[in-house]
Amino acid sequence: MANANVRVRFCPSPTGNPHVGLVRTALFNWAFARHNGGTMVFRIEDTDAARDSEESYNQLLDSMRWLGLDWDEGPETGGPHAPYRQSQRMDLYKDVAEKLLAGGYAYHCYCTALELEARRDAARAAGKPSGYDGKCRDLTAEQKAAYEAEGRTSIVRFRMPDEPITFTDLVRGELTFTPENVPDYGIVRANGAPLYTLVNPVDDALMEITHVLRGEDLLSSTPRQVALYKALTELGIAKEIPVFGHLPYVMGEGNKKLSKRDPQASLNLYRERGFLPEGLINYLSLLGWSYSADQDIFSVAELVEKFDIADVNANPARFDLKKAEAINADHIRRLDVKAFTEACRPWLQAPHANWAPEQFDEAAWEAIAPYAQTRVTVLSDITANVDFLFRDAPVEDEASWTKAMKEGSDALLRTAREKLESADWSSAESLKNAVLAAGEEHGLKLGKAQAPVRVAVTGRTVGLPLFESLEILGKEKTLSRIDAALAKLTA
Repeated sequence: MANANVRVRFCPSPTGNPHVGLVRTALFNWAFARHNGGTMVFRIEDTDAARDSEESYNQLLDSMRWLGLDWDEGPETGGPHAPYRQSQRMDLYKDVAEKLLAGGYAYHCYCTALELEARRDAARAAGKPSGYDGKCRDLTAEQKAAYEAEGRTSIVRFRMPDEPITFTDLVRGELTFTPENVPDYGIVRANGAPLYTLVNPVDDALMEITHVLRGEDLLSSTPRQVALYKALTELGIAKEIPVFGHLPYVMGEGNKKLSKRDPQASLNLYRERGFLPEGLINYLSLLGWSYSADQDIFSVAELVEKFDIADVNANPARFDLKKAEAINADHIRRLDVKAFTEACRPWLQAPHANWAPEQFDEAAWEAIAPYAQTRVTVLSDITANVDFLFRDAPVEDEASWTKAMKEGSDALLRTAREKLESADWSSAESLKNAVLAAGEEHGLKLGKAQAPVRVAVTGRTVGLPLFESLEILGKEKTLSRIDAALAKLTA
């Protein structure tokens, strides 16, 4: 049932290139918001000055726009909870931290890194949990003053409750975490800089987020956030604790989580190869969710209509590049021809095109496009499929040449040339019959007979339908290329 009060957020850090796991998270949040007629908040978590970059920030915005994942509040859109970049919200975090300290929900911790490590080692040796042991929880004013007189600095820690924390995860059901497994944790560094553990829940509270849909890798931090939300609610900063849903891992090779460093994890790779946004969205939505038992191909509109976070599977989802390509190919077939011809434009120009701009022939491109649309998997495939139309000579591919030009190919090509010379060049069927007749004279079926003709004319052993290609290329260029191939064979 639609719920217009739904408010979700996508809050990436601008570090490196966007990756498919991140995009899957954005997609599920977006689909959930759109399905419910709710609000999609796009927030940038850029408090790590050492790792964040403006280039990555711009890539994030560009990637979201390319995919069509629009946002209702966020960068360049604005909204009632602006600004939407954490680096511009520092005063808010400072204010909340002070209120948490004043309310007894947080405290100053003066333990040094060496002391913490020594106590962790001792706890591990004793077979006990090695998290923070609460040493500074109840310091007196005199103890604090003594530490400060020593020149010690302090971080701010959140005081976790002493009872178990239970919440219901939309994907995983009811979960309980016991106190010994969720110790007090830092929320403000010694230099006063707020940590992710504070700023993320504070922003969710101030932006009135109702549902937090995020990766499974963040599940262990959720009890901390639930406890902090309770404190923020008691302080009047938060209205309610959001509902959590932790999305399954996206797995790569070898049953390992798909890493940012995995080559197939980069969103840019799919853009550069010519995936359609609709095709990629279709595939990514299947990583942990399914449209139905017997339908894998669907439109973005159908995804929005059907998407329910309750249907997300908790089990890890495997990224299958071949399936992603197959789904993208289906979406290419769904385009009308005009949309396909326009979508291919970037790959018919520099730096992709291996022909000069003035060699491009618009009429030839529009004639070949319907045949190309049924053959390409990604839009970048188009360059190699149609370059024979625009070059003075086909590409030189020695592997293709060696594969196609067997003993007797010169005789076959001479016969094929004769037959093609007198064929009807306004009919692909006539050209096919010419090559078929040439093959019969040499005891070859059409498949064997057309192979040397294809390589002579296009440079490659595979490609678009040959006889339609010859018709579009034209008689003069086709015969000239067969002559060039004969010259090479008899040299």
